[in-house]
This record gives sequence, C-alpha cells and structure tokens, in this order.
Amino acid sequence: MHHPGGGARVMGGWGELSLAFAAFLASHAIPARPAVKARLHRALGRRGYLAAYVTLSLAMLTWLIVAAGRAPFVPLLPWGAWQAWVPNLVMPLACLLIAYGTAVPNPLSFGGAGNARFDPERPGIAGVTRHPLLWALGLWSAAHAVANPDLAHVLLFGGFAGFAALGTRIIDRRNRRLSGMAEWQRLAARTSNLPFAAMIAGRWRPRGRPSPVRALLALALWGALVWGHTPVIGVSPVPAPF
Repeated sequence: MHHPGGGARVMGGWGELSLAFAAFLASHAIPARPAVKARLHRALGRRGYLAAYVTLSLAMLTWLIVAAGRAPFVPLLPWGAWQAWVPNLVMPLACLLIAYGTAVPNPLSFGGAGNARFDPERPGIAGVTRHPLLWALGLWSAAHAVANPDLAHVLLFGGFAGFAALGTRIIDRRNRRLSGMAEWQRLAARTSNLPFAAMIAGRWRPRGRPSPVRALLALALWGALVWGHTPVIGVSPVPAPF
C-alpha cells in the first residue's frame, strides 16, 4: 500500500544521515589541513586546538549516530538478544586501548610525533599494537554493527570499521615513506599492527605491570559511556538476560 508522503520521509531520513556523514568527514578533514591547523594553533594554542577538535568530533559523531537511528529501518539480518551482549563484552577492551593508547608518545601512529621520548626496546602499548586508538575504533564499530543489523547502522558502523582497518595500513605506509624504511623498521621492530602478533612472534615481551591509574581511567570511561548512552543515544546499552 502506498502512503502519501512516505517517500519524502524516507528521503528525509537518508538525507539527514548523508548530511551527518558529510559533516563528520568535514569536521575531521578541514581542521587537519596544514594551513587551517596552523592558523587554529595560533588562535587557540595547541591544547585549545586539541580540545576544540575533540569536542567537535564528538558532537559530529553523536549527530551521526542519532541520524542513523532516525533513518528508515531496513533489517538485514534477524536480531537476537545475544547480539546486545557483544558491545558490552567488547567495549571494556576498547576502553583499555584508549586509556593506555593515550598514555605515552607513539610515533608509529597518529601524526608521527614523540620520537624523542619513544623507546623502541620498551614500546609499551605499541608492543600490543602500533595503532591502539584505531583498533579501539574498529572494535567499537564492529561490535555495534553486530548489535544493530539494519542497513543504516551497518553502513555507519561498517564504514567506521573499514576506516579503522584501512587507516592502520595508510599510517604505516606514510610513516615508512616519511621516516625511511630503516628508521621505521628500527622504531617498529618490537611492535605489530595486529594486536599481540609481536608477542606471539617473540619480538616483544611486556616489562613491568600496566599502570593501575590507566586501568582506572579505562573503567571510568567505560562507566561514562554506559551511563551516557541512554540520555545521549536514546537506547539503553544494558542487555536483557537470556
């Protein structure tokens, strides 16, 4: 049966999602352009720039997720109660990667900064993976794609998962080009892209205990995400029992 105005509602829903995607990409691409970044650094300072960049990114991400929820519902797979458990089991791991990934300089990932303070013999979290933040993004997105198997959310979270996976390879290739193969191999000798691959291969062993402060920060981040999920996203992340 044809419903008058149904096509407009569908296009409006997909239109908002497309607009949110475009705004999210622009909010990352434009401030990161060298000329724009330099101007913003002069106006805001380095910390002010980072704070503004993170705030804008989170705002655009929130809009993108909300827009996906408002898009027309097109189921791709049957949904089962077990799927809601996937993000709840995966997100603590993602929070650990974020907490430890932001603890130390890592010239092998975003921006290539921190070479002077990075010890290739003691790479820390980079020994687990060179790209902890991108892997956190990949885990978050893949887990939420499983929990939301409809077209809009699979496009959203699948896109982020693909971006994260491709991003690790792009950054590695860029750093090899900028640093030179010999220097990059020296810095990356005890690391791996795939989590724990360097440890399994015997190229890296953890030294000392992980920082308990960072573990507490990961726990706090996870708690904040659970607490804020319902008021911000509009859906409770707490799964129903089997």
